[in-house]
Amino acid sequence: MAHIVLLGDSIFDNAAYVPAGTEVRACLESLPGRPHRVSLLARDGSVIEDMAAQVARLRELPVPADWLVVSCGGNDVLSLVGAMHSQVGTVLEAAELLAAWQADFRRAYLHMLDLLFAQTSPVAVATIYDAVPGLSPGLRTALAPFNDVIVREAVLRRLPVLDLRVVCADPGDYASSSPIEPSAQGGQKIAAAIGELVHAQSSAAPRTLVYGSARLSAPPAAIS
Repeated sequence: MAHIVLLGDSIFDNAAYVPAGTEVRACLESLPGRPHRVSLLARDGSVIEDMAAQVARLRELPVPADWLVVSCGGNDVLSLVGAMHSQVGTVLEAAELLAAWQADFRRAYLHMLDLLFAQTSPVAVATIYDAVPGLSPGLRTALAPFNDVIVREAVLRRLPVLDLRVVCADPGDYASSSPIEPSAQGGQKIAAAIGELVHAQSSAAPRTLVYGSARLSAPPAAIS
């Protein structure tokens, strides 16, 4: 039974938005045929800067982690939404703003990865999902530079990627009480994809595989 530690934000800590027993942690603990021991260190509302405190709590766990799975960064981007509505003179000017925000995001994300790499457990990272109901096409496109950071750094460090853009692609994957949170259906999909990642990924031979479904008709594609 693998011990999976979930770090990050409300993507994993979604119990406040779904019926009891349908949150990501509970779904992962009760996967059919693949039960897991799960420690939830993720906290609703966390940003990348909060990850240092979560990583520090790893030493408090009674059992070492077999996998560290992190989903963080969405709230950092959410804090920029107001600024994204600012008027600019040209498309290039808008792109330059996105590039500056992306650079800040990269610095913070790299620091977080350094903290995780200082641990002895293998690490997997998640992208920021972009199918939130009501999200405008422009804002969905604006998420791409931040997801580019996550995927690019995962490739450079040979980390597996949980692509939540693919996992949570349906409106029903988002909670009715707060549409930016995973619903019970979305939580089940996320848990199943994590279970697939942990089952299929070899920690002894690190490489970047992208996981977007728990029911693959073919092995996930290696990109590194």
